[in-house]
Amino acid sequence: MNHNQKAIKIQKKASFNRVKNSTSEFIQEIITDKSLEHPKFHKHRERIYTPMQTLSMLVSQSLNQDSSCQNIVNKVALNRKEKTSVSTSAYCQARNRLDIATVLSLTKQIAIKDASKVDKSWKFRGRDVYLIDGTTLTMADTKKNQEIYPQPKWHKEGLGFPILRVVAIISLDTGSITDAQVGSLKGKGSGEQGLLRSMLGQFKKGDILLADAMFSTYSLLSYVIKHGIDIVFVQNGARSRKVDFTKGEILGEDDHIITIKRPKDTPEWMNEKEIDSRPKEIKIREIKVAGKILITTMMCPKKSNAKTIKELYKERWNIEVDFRNIKITLGLNALKCKTPEMVIKEMWSYFLGYNIIRSLMLKSAVYNKTVPRRMSFKHSLQLYLFYLENTQNINYNNLLKLIGEKVIGNRAGRIEPRAIKKRHNGFSLLMQPRDIARNEIKKNGHPKRMK
Repeated sequence: MNHNQKAIKIQKKASFNRVKNSTSEFIQEIITDKSLEHPKFHKHRERIYTPMQTLSMLVSQSLNQDSSCQNIVNKVALNRKEKTSVSTSAYCQARNRLDIATVLSLTKQIAIKDASKVDKSWKFRGRDVYLIDGTTLTMADTKKNQEIYPQPKWHKEGLGFPILRVVAIISLDTGSITDAQVGSLKGKGSGEQGLLRSMLGQFKKGDILLADAMFSTYSLLSYVIKHGIDIVFVQNGARSRKVDFTKGEILGEDDHIITIKRPKDTPEWMNEKEIDSRPKEIKIREIKVAGKILITTMMCPKKSNAKTIKELYKERWNIEVDFRNIKITLGLNALKCKTPEMVIKEMWSYFLGYNIIRSLMLKSAVYNKTVPRRMSFKHSLQLYLFYLENTQNINYNNLLKLIGEKVIGNRAGRIEPRAIKKRHNGFSLLMQPRDIARNEIKKNGHPKRMK
């Protein structure tokens, strides 16, 4: 038995003993972990919806298909021995009182703690790899939401929805969200590069970042080179069209090192100190693989050949699947809260729920001697939710075993059309503000359904 096998066996045994025959919810187990800090959890009045109870309910909402406040309040009322109202008023007030810093801090701490449990054999050459990408989320069409996160200009007034932009950093090894920043679709510093810029301080020397062409800017490249961070990005669209592999330091076929000079134009967000700190030129490596031009700071072709870089960049696709799990499987695609403050709290509660399931998958990976990225998130969520309803009859180690049995990620080269076969129902789209449409119905009745 080698060192890695011994380590996995010890971790598996410790994980099993810690939760053997436990009937407590995994959510409560995570939230009440004494090694994690919980701001303002212990200073509150005696009430039904304590901060701990409220946070647990908020996370449960994010994990259940019926994520309504009424559904979660009904469950609490049924489970309490004392008479409890099924009105959602008290719970909604408790959600408003819950400090966003608590939800955000706990989400990040879970990611950090899980990262410390990762076996070195799971990593790319023992190094931490992070996936970076942006996405958008819609929310309830209220005046307050529109003020902070206005709808796109091309949407007619009264017909669009407020939209926020999210840039997230996700660990390749654990699949957990380590950090995220949000902004509107327009305005200074609201672009994906600007949102990422505020999170760069968390990366350390030796880390590897994988991202698409959106992040291939001179400012970011000069920053990672200065701080000893490696990247594998797609080359920026304008530069990719001008690539000439006969120039620069040729390392092989469609593989060379080039020098990029500092652009004359400087970003609006930069102050004079930041402008002066940028180097006059930087060197990067360009590689053509599968019709794409990749750039990287891994310069040595012997240590990192083109095939290695290509295979590493393929892992970037995991963040697209992660976003799908968060937005579609968990249902975060459309936020329901009606104020910007609660929208952010709702979003981070989904991120917390997502990280909790990822933490469970990590435990299963250790137990089954596999890696988390080979497991299905939806499969894990389904098993966990069923386990919560039947904790008296299902052993925890059986839950861990079943989570690890479904293997995914073995469909290389799979191609599917980006089109929907199923037709929509017969209702037409709302093409005018709702109050005007109501008046039209009062006057002329409902329009006929489309065939």
